[in-house]
Amino acid sequence: MKLYYLPGACPLASHITLEWIGKPYEAIKVGRDEIKQAEYLAKNPMGSVPVLEDGDFTLTQSAAILEYLAELNPESGLMPDNIRDRAEVRRWLGLCNSDIHRTFTNIFGAAALVSDEASQEELYKNSAIKLTHIFDIIEKQLEGNVWIAGARSIVDPYLYTLLRWAKAKDVNVGSKNLEAFYTRMEADPGVQAALTAQGLS
Repeated sequence: MKLYYLPGACPLASHITLEWIGKPYEAIKVGRDEIKQAEYLAKNPMGSVPVLEDGDFTLTQSAAILEYLAELNPESGLMPDNIRDRAEVRRWLGLCNSDIHRTFTNIFGAAALVSDEASQEELYKNSAIKLTHIFDIIEKQLEGNVWIAGARSIVDPYLYTLLRWAKAKDVNVGSKNLEAFYTRMEADPGVQAALTAQGLS
């Protein structure tokens, strides 16, 4: 199994998940120029990461990869057996993927979305405000919970990755439950292994 990644980007969530699963895999670093070349575009026409290769099967999109890894390795316990618990995991995974990640796109790609500097600053500011609101929803969910969906799941590495972005971009998430979650994840051996492999620790 191979995971293609850019250091610190969203594949970090899949990288951590692979560490938690504990089976052999290969993590392959790619460059921003490389993902726009024909060989890589044959794997992912979007020209983005992550890409997961499992034999002759190629999969893109973080949420799909995370669910695939969990369902391929049910003994990992990263996707619950109970249908309502699975729905809960997918609810928070959707929030991370469709709301938080998408809003960060406005921050990382502001220059590509609007041309003048004032509009870029406004887009950045408004996106940061929106992110603070969404993270506040998660802050409340984490009250009394170690893991966002109640038990450790594929959502937790994704949330941790997004919190790293928030810290890097000075998005206000200074809440006690999120900070405690971040600290716990930072101390996790699988997280540390993935960070070290990506040159982030």
